[in-house]
Amino acid sequence: MRALPAVRAVAASAVQRGRCTVAQLADELARGPVQGSALLRLALAEIADGVRSGAEGDFRALLIRAGLPLPMFNAQLYCGDVLLAIADAWWPDAGLAAEVDSREWHLSPADWEHTMRRHARMGACGIVVLHFTPHQIRFEQAMVVETIRSALGSGHGSPAMIQARPAR
Repeated sequence: MRALPAVRAVAASAVQRGRCTVAQLADELARGPVQGSALLRLALAEIADGVRSGAEGDFRALLIRAGLPLPMFNAQLYCGDVLLAIADAWWPDAGLAAEVDSREWHLSPADWEHTMRRHARMGACGIVVLHFTPHQIRFEQAMVVETIRSALGSGHGSPAMIQARPAR
């Protein structure tokens, strides 16, 4: 593979689907040749940061280009001992979550219902949740950036009862 998005998608999908762990990928990469591994090294750095899909990698790259603060990716959000959700992106100081909602992960009615319940739980605890599609992240970048910038600047703040744990 010669393009970062393709490498990112394959590696992130392997971790997301439980085929391997980030540590296993890092070990394999460390034992392999350095030549020809630059794209996998870049993708693995993103995955180690919590990115778990190609679309989330595109989202992270957009945030970096826009100069926006980087969130925690795939943070586990708890209210007390109850897991509310694993947010695709979480800005703890702003109480802001962003979800990359693709048809791939929300295709069946049961998947969509699960997603809606998760989003309702976050909203009920005072978390502001933004939703973006992979298409919007790629082709409506100014809108995505402005929406996030506006939400971060709204002064909403994080609900005190929310605890975040990094991606596994």
